[in-house]
Amino acid sequence: MSGKIKREEFEGNLYSYLVNNQDKTCLSHWKNDEYEDYVSWFYPSLQRAIDSYNETGSSFEAFMHKFLLISSKEYHVRITTRSVIEYSAWSARVGEMYAHEQAPVYLNEKTESVIQQLIIDKKGRKNTRRILALILKCYHYVSDDFLDKISEVIGVDKKELREMVTKIRRMRQKRDDEIYQMKERIYRQYYRCIIYEKRLLLLKENTLLYNKMFIRLEKARQRLERMRTRISKIRTDASNKQVADVIGIKKGTVDSSLFKLKEKWKIMASKSDLN
Repeated sequence: MSGKIKREEFEGNLYSYLVNNQDKTCLSHWKNDEYEDYVSWFYPSLQRAIDSYNETGSSFEAFMHKFLLISSKEYHVRITTRSVIEYSAWSARVGEMYAHEQAPVYLNEKTESVIQQLIIDKKGRKNTRRILALILKCYHYVSDDFLDKISEVIGVDKKELREMVTKIRRMRQKRDDEIYQMKERIYRQYYRCIIYEKRLLLLKENTLLYNKMFIRLEKARQRLERMRTRISKIRTDASNKQVADVIGIKKGTVDSSLFKLKEKWKIMASKSDLN
């Protein structure tokens, strides 16, 4: 026998040795679970490590010691970066869920009373067109359940009201999709800024890598601000022309209805404050 073993057997023995002899490696101070995860991550690159060894110079043991040191640093960078990304995404997302979640709209007796007052014009007549125009204009914020309840209050057929809202949603679909995609890009940019901030904390100040990351963070923040400014100028409600087309009336009538509704709301609000 020549004393030689097959490559696969050698790699297997080496892997087994690393797994069972952490105390004899340069990573003996690591927690056992962390070390096992590292060795599992390291194994696919073990073949390349063996191929890169040159018999001239240091021993194989010294070579592996150096290789473990270098690869362990790479492993820590990857794990830290992934943890930062996950933490940043989740922490930002949780805050967003609580801060931006829309509260459900309840139609109680007080709300019904307010609506009934709003639909009465100066001559004491019931003008449901005002509330109908407002509902269609703010279609994005109304649910089907809310429509079913308010249809009885304003005296509009439930099915007809749903059809109107469905129609205006279809008219606005393309624009709504564009706004949604813009919001998603803003969320991604926001997370990117948080990730840059967290990674910056891990770097030593005034180093080349720190300065590069700092510049990257500043540019990311500026871009986020421009994106927010842009979306703030975009109207998310339906246009008065679209509302008029759905109801089947002139745009000027919708303009007038919404204006009168706004003025009456101001009067009711001021009287409420006085009381």
